[in-house]
Amino acid sequence: MNVGVKLQRELQTSWSDERLVSKCLKGNEQAWSALIDKYKNLIYSIPIKLGMYDEAPEIFQAVCVDLLVNLPKLREPRALPKWLMQICYHKCLQHLRKSENQVALADNPEFPLLGEESLADDLLAQLQHEQMVRDAVAELSPRCERLVRMLFFENPPRPYDQIAKELDIATGSIGFIRGRCLNKLKKQLEKMGF
Repeated sequence: MNVGVKLQRELQTSWSDERLVSKCLKGNEQAWSALIDKYKNLIYSIPIKLGMYDEAPEIFQAVCVDLLVNLPKLREPRALPKWLMQICYHKCLQHLRKSENQVALADNPEFPLLGEESLADDLLAQLQHEQMVRDAVAELSPRCERLVRMLFFENPPRPYDQIAKELDIATGSIGFIRGRCLNKLKKQLEKMGF
């Protein structure tokens, strides 16, 4: 992918959901890519949280197909994250029902028993908070975003000397820069109502 397309997609990922949905509904392929980029971690996180590691890619694809087919039916674009969570959760339930090796749901505390109408409130709240953190990190300056991702999102964590080399900063300044970046992240999260 060339740098211009990548930069344009990164900019589009920061667009509001209203703008992304509008562009997607008009057939803008780059907006579709940006929408998927923006919510891929949210979609994948649900089957992963439910212990469905092997099934996660299949569920992700099924959710993306539903998104493509049903996006015109979405009444309120700001509800997109919750809508995706609901779809994904229901896809997980459907997958479990089809599975011949069903794990007893009652034996798995990570998989709350629910009616078909709603996602467990605590799981929904947790997923919404996680998406809010991802959105807030994406709002940081590029250097802060990269530093926060390297320090807190990678597993296993990288040593400071590798991070310093990649970011072209002194190893001893990482702690100071990290503090400033986390303070900016905190302010962004507070602004978002976290």
